[in-house]
Amino acid sequence: MKEFAAKLFAGFIVFKNNRWIKQPIKSQKATLAYLIKKGKTTKFGKDHAFDKIHSYKDFAKHIPIRDYEGHHEYVEQIIAGKEDILWPGKPIYLSKTSGTTSGAKYIPITKESMPTHIQAARDALLTYIHRTGKTSFISGKQIFLQGSPTLAEKGGIALGRLSGIVAHYVPSYLQKSRLPSWETNCIEDWEQKVDAIVKETLPEKMTLIGGIPSWVQMYFEKITQETNKTVSEVFPNFSLFVYGGVNFEPYRSVFHKLIGKEVDSLELFPASEGFFAYQDQANEGLLLLLNNGIFYEFIPVDQFGSENQKRLPLEEVELGVNYVLILSTTAGLWGYNIGDTIRFVSISPYRIVVTGRVKHYISAFGEHVIGKEVETAMKEATKGTKIRINEFTVAPQVAPKEGLPYHEWFIEFDQIPDNLDQFAIDLDVAMEEQNIYYKDLIQGNVLRRLVIRPVQRNGFQMYMKSIGKLGGQNKVPRLSNDRKIAEKLVLIYNNGK
Repeated sequence: MKEFAAKLFAGFIVFKNNRWIKQPIKSQKATLAYLIKKGKTTKFGKDHAFDKIHSYKDFAKHIPIRDYEGHHEYVEQIIAGKEDILWPGKPIYLSKTSGTTSGAKYIPITKESMPTHIQAARDALLTYIHRTGKTSFISGKQIFLQGSPTLAEKGGIALGRLSGIVAHYVPSYLQKSRLPSWETNCIEDWEQKVDAIVKETLPEKMTLIGGIPSWVQMYFEKITQETNKTVSEVFPNFSLFVYGGVNFEPYRSVFHKLIGKEVDSLELFPASEGFFAYQDQANEGLLLLLNNGIFYEFIPVDQFGSENQKRLPLEEVELGVNYVLILSTTAGLWGYNIGDTIRFVSISPYRIVVTGRVKHYISAFGEHVIGKEVETAMKEATKGTKIRINEFTVAPQVAPKEGLPYHEWFIEFDQIPDNLDQFAIDLDVAMEEQNIYYKDLIQGNVLRRLVIRPVQRNGFQMYMKSIGKLGGQNKVPRLSNDRKIAEKLVLIYNNGK
């Protein structure tokens, strides 16, 4: 009965969502009009002459592009207890995320924005049910590996990690099937928490498992170590893996080994700043959510930060171009640069792939390699082989002791390839196919071919623990334009000898 009802509800939600999917530009214009109307009475709105904004052109003129640092002074006023600063009233939560120059970031979540996170996650699962007809995961136990739901307080506002905040909104009809227990979920130490989760879930009929791939991998590895069985042998009814935050492809072969069979996967694109997209079909691309209280703008990556950068509304985007994603939201973020880069793979409907981070790239020699390119190269180089990758990151080596500079790939293999030199060549060829500038540098003898540095088992976990970011929503950057991560990994490697 529960599965039949889910199919009916899924059909209704998909039908309802098709209204805005088929009228994307109208939906975005309505969102912008609503945001401006609500923002007029706020301090931000008065500071930026919202009463003079009557069109998108006016909006772009009055509201500059800012990252968190540009919103920081307003957030500080909210923390000081003031109301009507970025959005009418006060936020109901502050979501704490990793900071930059100002330390931790406190992203406001309002009464209007909170439901959009819950609704989008719900719609993603219902869309999967409608598309596939599969509902068996409803009848078992589900788990999302997440941060602690224990909330602190800052400026009289509840404070926590987004995944912990969301834990307070699990629908009552899912409470009985949801794991782990509240007590286990509140454990702060990630390694202790995973051990407790393994203990709780082993006896259960697990059907849906979700979380950031690297941390779900840690959970799966502990299960296989504990039982000497694959995950599918321990959980034969496990049928759906839900993930977000990073590209799953580099992990796919390792997960297949750990699980022991093919399992459907569902990709989400959530963040503290909003829930942006989810997978609505089997092919590449995530459906961009255009009725979710978010107005989107896009800046071509190759123009970003320049005097002539052009910000574009949805109707002006093109296929295949890398854009910096800019948001204005019902949480009171305005012209906000979230730091992610995306590319459109469809405009009917609008579907995107996440290509990387604005700050996560390598351009030490003008090549501007992005995360999507290194992930695709890794996928191509391992295709058809038995090579499985647990984790990796890439950094430039601009001053080697001898020879030409190069890109250094730090890779934690499930098992080191028999011929590591040949794998390095295959990976380099794949990189040349992904980035023409990199190819020109190799062929012009500006760079030599990439160098692989195998990382010891669990080396990336040790790195994340050493910087206090093990578990939760934290992710290892795929690449960086400096050697801060590389030097830490080398230190861990030398200490492990």
